[in-house]
Amino acid sequence: MTNKYSAAALVLFGALAASTAQGQDAGRIQTKVMGDDNQPVLVQFNAAGKAAYRASEAQTVLREQLALTADDQFLPARIETDQIGFTHQKFSQFYKGVKVEHADYTVHAKGGAIESISGDFEKISGLNTTPSLNAAAALTRALDYVGASRYMWQDPAEEASLKQQENNPNATYRPAGELVIVRSNATGQPVLAWKFNVYAKQPVSRAYIYVDARSGQVVFHDAIIKHAAATGSFATRYSGTQSSATDYTGTTYRLRELTRGLGIETYNCRKGNSYTNAVDFTDADNSWTEYNNTNMDNAALDAHWGAQGTYDYFKNVMGRNSYDNAGAKIKSYVHFDDTPGDGVGYENAYWNGSVMTYGDGASRFRPLTSLDVCAHEIGHAICERTANLAYQNESGAMNEGFSDIWGAAVEYYKAPGKQTWLIGEDIDKVRPSLRSMSNPNAESQPDTYRGTYWKATTTSPSSSNDYGGVHTNSGVLNYWFYVLSVGATGTNDIGNAFSVTGIGIAKAARIAYRAESVYLSANSTYADGRTYTIQAATDLYGSGSAEVTSVTNAWHAVGVGAAASGGGTTTVTYCASKGTTVTYEWIDYVALGTLARTSGADAGYYNGTALSAPSIGAGTSQTISFSAGFSGTAYTEYWKVYIDYNKDGDFIDAGELVVSGSSSSSGTLSATFTVPTTARSGNTRMRLVMSDNSGTTSCNSYSYGETEDYTVNITGGAALTGLAPSLTGGSSTSIGNEIAKQLEVYPNPASSVVSLVLPGNAEATSVVVTDLRGVRVADARYHDGKVDISRLAKGMYTIAVSDGQKVFHQRFVKE
Repeated sequence: MTNKYSAAALVLFGALAASTAQGQDAGRIQTKVMGDDNQPVLVQFNAAGKAAYRASEAQTVLREQLALTADDQFLPARIETDQIGFTHQKFSQFYKGVKVEHADYTVHAKGGAIESISGDFEKISGLNTTPSLNAAAALTRALDYVGASRYMWQDPAEEASLKQQENNPNATYRPAGELVIVRSNATGQPVLAWKFNVYAKQPVSRAYIYVDARSGQVVFHDAIIKHAAATGSFATRYSGTQSSATDYTGTTYRLRELTRGLGIETYNCRKGNSYTNAVDFTDADNSWTEYNNTNMDNAALDAHWGAQGTYDYFKNVMGRNSYDNAGAKIKSYVHFDDTPGDGVGYENAYWNGSVMTYGDGASRFRPLTSLDVCAHEIGHAICERTANLAYQNESGAMNEGFSDIWGAAVEYYKAPGKQTWLIGEDIDKVRPSLRSMSNPNAESQPDTYRGTYWKATTTSPSSSNDYGGVHTNSGVLNYWFYVLSVGATGTNDIGNAFSVTGIGIAKAARIAYRAESVYLSANSTYADGRTYTIQAATDLYGSGSAEVTSVTNAWHAVGVGAAASGGGTTTVTYCASKGTTVTYEWIDYVALGTLARTSGADAGYYNGTALSAPSIGAGTSQTISFSAGFSGTAYTEYWKVYIDYNKDGDFIDAGELVVSGSSSSSGTLSATFTVPTTARSGNTRMRLVMSDNSGTTSCNSYSYGETEDYTVNITGGAALTGLAPSLTGGSSTSIGNEIAKQLEVYPNPASSVVSLVLPGNAEATSVVVTDLRGVRVADARYHDGKVDISRLAKGMYTIAVSDGQKVFHQRFVKE
């Protein structure tokens, strides 16, 4: 079939070259898993690699495997030894001497040899590390962003209490700025920023606020307070009569004990919001039966018993000594009310970075001290001291999901008669539970990645959008854990049939804990969760074990990755990818070897896998051609071409993204790539994705554009035996991208007026300006291609402009 476009059509792109092992290094590596940024998230060494790298050479292996420059440093943070003989040495990344937030790498060793390395490495180049904004000015910006009426350091009593608590006369809640590098939510790029720990007293909140040290904009927000919600005889509110440790002062018994770590203590905030003014709960005879009163004081018994039970679970089952693994004191504050005197109880519970806090509830909840809620909140403390999953988008959803896992696991351990798979069933007045792990949909949560009830992630996470759906999208991890524990069969929201053999809650929890405490890092995604839980199961139960198979199949059940079958090979079931609108653009031509197909719009997805497969030889150079069809304006489109070289049912391995680039041309575009010599022989899948969103990946439901799948036949490659091999070799030629046609907003920054230019100089049919909270701004006036912003306060805004077909978004700064 001839090409319907002119020979003068533009050639574009190139692909993301695979970061693969070469030469001597290739002989040391067993597996290398690449992240979305094309940096290694996991490198496993074979026998040759283990012999080459001793445990004492941790920094050497990081420098070699991550290709560090003179500007990059990894400094030791901590080292731990686990129950199966591994040592895990964690390193923090620095660039030109400045700490890189959320960038940590861990070296895993056993028997004196390095087994693997894992983590998140930020590849940074040319970043200016000299701030133009000082810490004091940046703090002002941070406080403007938080907007509290009162902060903890403004309360002399709280300041005095902190000094006493830390035995440090200089201790203060007032934030001291730390200069760091952090990836901006707005741009996705690393920026120099001031980091502040801001603790607000009214309304209550605590978070790390990151302020760009050059522009003064808040670029990242990481919540610290995560909302959910002698032996005494305790008549608890939710768990019947229980025995619990207390202490005796000589005249009275208190809810304190010193046998677990540095102690567990529970206090009465007396319906106030001051920790300083909190007092002990006391009892004369250590038979705490009279606490079932109108004040609901028996809720304190649940909090005290729940904290002890959570400590016991992690100590006895996981070998962890309190949330910090160093015996930290667990302090709980009951009857907390953020607005004392308003007659409405506080409908929440949280970990504030140092203590547990529980409200009495109101219209929705009873006092929030049930066993699973206690374990959930202490679980946040454990996460902070291990993976430290950033509280937004997918990492934040996993942060919430792990806390629910610990809520279920501790409840099963201490009170197996309760409803293990419901979270908050004891405290919820309105619904059967706050969340259901066995049926997330029942409480409007997704049980499938990007499936029903999935909340869109965001570049502007805030409390108004639940930081990118952290309390909703946690349903995916919850259901993964449930399916892994008890087993299940069915078909998920993206059409994947699954069958999982349950391994029991005890084994599932060990795997989850190892992934969280050993492998996951701050910016981990659900794809990373799959990688690291499989690795954790391999560590605990062996490669190719039934447990590894079940972990893999459980992820397939929730829409993350392929299913596993016997012997570690994979059932090739691919994730869904589809454009929801093809009114304005679609894929209309694809050619590779003997494949050449011209088409119109195919409803967002075309399955061409039954067409005759072109042959592509391992080690050979190949050229693929393709083009976009447009109904009118030629918009900028982002193209990605994937080939599943190792036939494991996904496109996430090194080198499997073979083309990546953008163009606004309707002509035929071409790109060249080299097939890896280690690609598996036989038929496999090639996927083309064309989207107007640069962030679209191989597994997405996206707005505008189309996905097409084809079969290609790899010849002269590796045999289809054993585990999927790591890919070595393979490349693509970078040819360069066209200048994208998109909404232009200039000048930017601006003080009074910005001008707008749409693709093709189209007329704007609507213009909307919103602030960082997503609230529409009324004081911005549009007329004749210009927006009057003179009445706006200084700061960053988003402008949405429609040409009558599509809506374009850009950010601008009002000076």
